[in-house]
Amino acid sequence: MFRGTICRKLRQMPASRFRLGAVLGINQTLSWGMTFYLPAIIAAPVAASLGQSGFHILGAFSWGLLVAGACAPAVGKWIDRHGGRGALLASIVVIAFGQALLAVTPNLAVWYLGWTIIGIGMSMGLYDAAFATVGGLLGKQAGPSITGITLLAGFASSVFWTLGAALIGLLDWRGLLLAYAALMLLVNFPMVWLLVPPAPPRPHQDAAGGDMRQPPAYRQTLVLLGAFFALRWFITSAIAVHILPLLEGIHLTPAEAVGVAALIGPGQVAGRILEYIIGPRINLLTKARIGALLFPLGAGLLLFGGPLAATGFALFYGMSNGIMTINRGTLPLALFGAKGYARILGSLAVPVLLAQALAPTLTAPLVAALSALDVFLLSGAAAAVAVLFLLPLRLPH
Repeated sequence: MFRGTICRKLRQMPASRFRLGAVLGINQTLSWGMTFYLPAIIAAPVAASLGQSGFHILGAFSWGLLVAGACAPAVGKWIDRHGGRGALLASIVVIAFGQALLAVTPNLAVWYLGWTIIGIGMSMGLYDAAFATVGGLLGKQAGPSITGITLLAGFASSVFWTLGAALIGLLDWRGLLLAYAALMLLVNFPMVWLLVPPAPPRPHQDAAGGDMRQPPAYRQTLVLLGAFFALRWFITSAIAVHILPLLEGIHLTPAEAVGVAALIGPGQVAGRILEYIIGPRINLLTKARIGALLFPLGAGLLLFGGPLAATGFALFYGMSNGIMTINRGTLPLALFGAKGYARILGSLAVPVLLAQALAPTLTAPLVAALSALDVFLLSGAAAAVAVLFLLPLRLPH
């Protein structure tokens, strides 16, 4: 039934919108898979090769996220003035250069330099830039294309963890990085160059107006939305780093823990499919609130214990994250409109990327001190608090 519904909706979507969503979905799969999901594959062999601890190697990745957050507002303003195609193309070149530098790194200093460059590229080429590109081209009609982008990119971790694990044995970690740089330049770049149209430039004042000119309600909405996304991504990033030990801590076997964790990705895709199917029938804020509540509900299931409850948690948690990713593009567009959309996304990206970068380190002592069940329940409670930030929001008439 779901398959037939999706096919009908795709046939009803204008060809240009469908193509844009598909092309940017593939672009995001490649860009996320070869940057954000890269450390999981190469961190251990890089640490062994360079004679460094895993903490120092992964610290460079966190540093890259901080760099991306620092650059995001400026990137958003640039996209508002010039359109997103140029930013996406530049990001591909910058990321490929950073990957090539990592591939030849002789020491930790160059390793950090490589992640600094990749962080700049990530600020110009991940979800916020893709969403801003669609928003600049389609305006308030961008919602279905944003959902399509996240639906395809939801497979990035599964595809590139599998591909990376297969290739690293053949190429070593340095060869893998060079192969990824080649994929960025030979596949990702020409695809975006040929298939993503440039947006018409906008007058400088359309993008440059600061929040100080806006009424208090505008700033309040921006703060509430930023607080929701930051808190949710903080929790998600903390759980992602510790997921397997935490699942084993609620009395799952190692094999059961891996199996349950593997369901989170399909849960994300299922959440995005569900959002796509019910899209026009439910108010956007109502969908966002329901999606956000799935996480605390899933955490509550763990009180029943056992693999079945853990499976329910993984699916609910994944669905909540999948819907939240769509909301990151659609809620700002609906609440603020297309004018200045890229700048707003850039502003919202700052707390999100800071949360992603800091969460694993800041929560490590808490994870070590509490039981696994308490960590999950505390995370669910924090996710419930995050829902409160969505309650005062109202869509413009």
